[in-house]
Amino acid sequence: SSKEEKVAARIESDTLGPMEVPGDRYYGAQTIRCSINFPIGGMDERMPKAVIQAMGILKKAAAEVNQEFGLDSKVSSAISNASDDVISGKLYDEGHFPLPIWQTGSGTQTNMNCNEVISNRAIEMMGGEMGSKSPVHPNDHVNKSQSSNDTFPSAIHISVGIELVKSLKPALTGLRDALKAKSNEWKDIIKIGRTHTQDAVPLTLGQEFSGYTQQLTNSLERIDAVLPHVYQLALGGTAVGTGLNTRKGFAEKCAKRIAQLTSLPFVSAPNFFEALASRDAMVEVHGALNTIAVSLMKIANDIRFLGSGPRCGLGELQLPENEPGSSIMPGKVNPTQCEAITMICAQVMGNHVAVTVGGSNGHFELNVFKPLIVSNVLRSIKLLTDGCLCFTKNCVRGIIPNKEKIAKIMNESLMLVTALNSHIGYDKAAQIAKTAHKNGTTLKEEAVNAGISSKDFDDWVRPEKMLGPN
Repeated sequence: SSKEEKVAARIESDTLGPMEVPGDRYYGAQTIRCSINFPIGGMDERMPKAVIQAMGILKKAAAEVNQEFGLDSKVSSAISNASDDVISGKLYDEGHFPLPIWQTGSGTQTNMNCNEVISNRAIEMMGGEMGSKSPVHPNDHVNKSQSSNDTFPSAIHISVGIELVKSLKPALTGLRDALKAKSNEWKDIIKIGRTHTQDAVPLTLGQEFSGYTQQLTNSLERIDAVLPHVYQLALGGTAVGTGLNTRKGFAEKCAKRIAQLTSLPFVSAPNFFEALASRDAMVEVHGALNTIAVSLMKIANDIRFLGSGPRCGLGELQLPENEPGSSIMPGKVNPTQCEAITMICAQVMGNHVAVTVGGSNGHFELNVFKPLIVSNVLRSIKLLTDGCLCFTKNCVRGIIPNKEKIAKIMNESLMLVTALNSHIGYDKAAQIAKTAHKNGTTLKEEAVNAGISSKDFDDWVRPEKMLGPN
């Protein structure tokens, strides 16, 4: 098959002069200039797709609202239709948004990349000449009543809001519900507790898993707690927060339209100076993500260690055998899902440092660490979402308790002696436990030696009576 002929390049201009643009690309001079100035990281470090799609949403909303304020209806309609190709992700997948995260800290180049792409796609739809900026101009029409300084932070909030609600919350809910099902199923399996990694008094396996369930219920509440600030949009603040070059009502109308397009309750920010100069809402979001990572790390590590063995570890849980664990040791199976999700947690904790540093660097009227911040927040959301889905499906649902091992370990524990406290006192009970440990005997043997009747011991030391208040 013969190669298709390459579409001839075209010349486009920005305020610094003409640039050669590939003929089959919708972007223009400013995008090319950015690609030349910031060749950092290649395709792996592209501005996230979710941000570009969010830019499409807000450009569509702005064009429709601008029509109410006098923008030609044909131009408005063309911008709206062109934005749909951005919102769907089609134009991102086809390579029309090549710019890296590592560019200007306000996201100006990405805003212009979006303006150029939407402008040229709209011109094409209207039968005009791409690159001519007529009848749709990237600045005068697509960017009308906007600045990078209010569009990019709005795209951050739109993309993060969508991903939190439509991706992470369902994934976390699924994991929480799977843990809750196990907690209910195992409510009567009594096992030994452990504190400081040492033997403690008994509890049920169901009670242990109820703790994990509550951690994830709290995680979901943390997401809900940060969403109100995510729903506040900077759009309408333009360059420094004053709203220069917009019309009264533009901000509120845009927020309302964005809320309709996303089915999320976006509103205009109460203070545009805060909405441009700080990214505190994203630091707050990542604080919730960081806490979720901490919870998942604890849960996955507990399950990893409770499943250690099969013969020489704790062995209280049997984890699903998903793949061979060793290239040299035949028959070995490892807690791979626990390892994957704890690595994800470590990455999220690392991302939190970057978001914190970025958020603390708002200088005067603008935070200029925005691409760094949003890329890390979105990456953490994606990793936690996919990690929870995998961990639920390939680990939690298939866990089986080893009831024989659980019973054996519990009955060997010296900490059942705690049940004697209220009958013979702490000091005497401690002496019995220490003597049993030293002699390698049972609690009952040493209790009888200390003058407690066999019947009293059996009546007092009953694990099933040690699971809650008297």
